[in-house]
Amino acid sequence: MSELAAIAPVHKTVHVRAPIAHAFEVFTSGLTRWWPTTHGVGRKPIQKVLMEPRLGGRWLEIAQDGTETPVATIILWEPPHRFVMLWQINARWQPDAAMRSEVDVRFTADGADATHVELVHHKFETMGAEAGASMRKDVDGGWPGLLGHFVEEAERGGS
Repeated sequence: MSELAAIAPVHKTVHVRAPIAHAFEVFTSGLTRWWPTTHGVGRKPIQKVLMEPRLGGRWLEIAQDGTETPVATIILWEPPHRFVMLWQINARWQPDAAMRSEVDVRFTADGADATHVELVHHKFETMGAEAGASMRKDVDGGWPGLLGHFVEEAERGGS
């Protein structure tokens, strides 16, 4: 039997008091401004965390010694409304290009000066049952605080 048992997705939403284009830019091009350098999988200490804002672009951690560690690869790019990336981290929080859980982030305008952001992290079953369940538990607890940092940064300059 090669069928994978589904593991429930992690679904988080936030409301940002900022226009959709600004919210998208802060989440993607502005990742260094809000992602904590303490939340990394590569070499420490981390100098910056960034996203190459394009189809095929990477989420990278750059250590102070210049070492680049890829975290994810963008597989769908529809600014300012949506992007999807392959999360290439294993359950031991190490970079692993074979990992294929996905993070799907959608931005919906709520009037001219607000944005609804929906994040779905899913396809944990591609990691295997035990590793997938472990990753799901970790990101379910981690995304809320990280999205809080994003909201703070987006609202800091959101008009």
